[in-house]
Amino acid sequence: MGIYKRLKILGIATKWVFTLCLPILLLSVSIGWAVNSHWLYNYGFSKYNVSRTTGLADSELEKAASELISYFNSNEEYISLTAVKDGEPFELFNEKEVIHLKDVKSLIWLDYWVLLGTLIYALAYVGVCLLWRKRRYWRWLTRGVVGGGGITLALMLAIGLGTLLGFDRLFYQFHLISFTNELWQLDPTKDYLIMLFPRGFWYDATMFCAGITAGLAIILGGVAGGYLWFSRSKVMS
Repeated sequence: MGIYKRLKILGIATKWVFTLCLPILLLSVSIGWAVNSHWLYNYGFSKYNVSRTTGLADSELEKAASELISYFNSNEEYISLTAVKDGEPFELFNEKEVIHLKDVKSLIWLDYWVLLGTLIYALAYVGVCLLWRKRRYWRWLTRGVVGGGGITLALMLAIGLGTLLGFDRLFYQFHLISFTNELWQLDPTKDYLIMLFPRGFWYDATMFCAGITAGLAIILGGVAGGYLWFSRSKVMS
């Protein structure tokens, strides 16, 4: 096999890897965004009357959200969160919840590493295509973005439909796959973690991530598609 043919195969392979990386990158960005979104936490607290369910003041809920976000981005193994209820301070999470949050944090950091890895590859691919200064490679780049955006939209449509039609089943399967223990099976009458984040919150969070991912795909795909259309019309004229 000649060197030219090998380089051509390598170019096609790297393009397809970039195209398939894009949905993973955009989804991991949206998950990281949701994890660190004070707005999303406060939206859930307000929508599901968490203050009434837990007996905690809004200021305590906001403090809990801030400390959870800080914990997820820290090197601390376990969280220790003190809340005040009826003038008395207490540990908001019991031992079972603390261990489960450690497992959740591991998943969040996995998402961060996936985001970093796909971002590095995507930026490297974009950089090579742009620095090569050949229109052929620019077209490869924009077609990869359009293709990746299309795959992303198809996946988000599937997730959205799955969430609408059978969220409880998907949520249950997610926990079976993601966790090696049953500490996620919490009691909504006494465990504050599930009172803070009831089922409805996770439904909304899933739709939030799908929406953000789809929005990013539309923006990137639209820009890349616009470039392809402009360059093609310029050549034809």
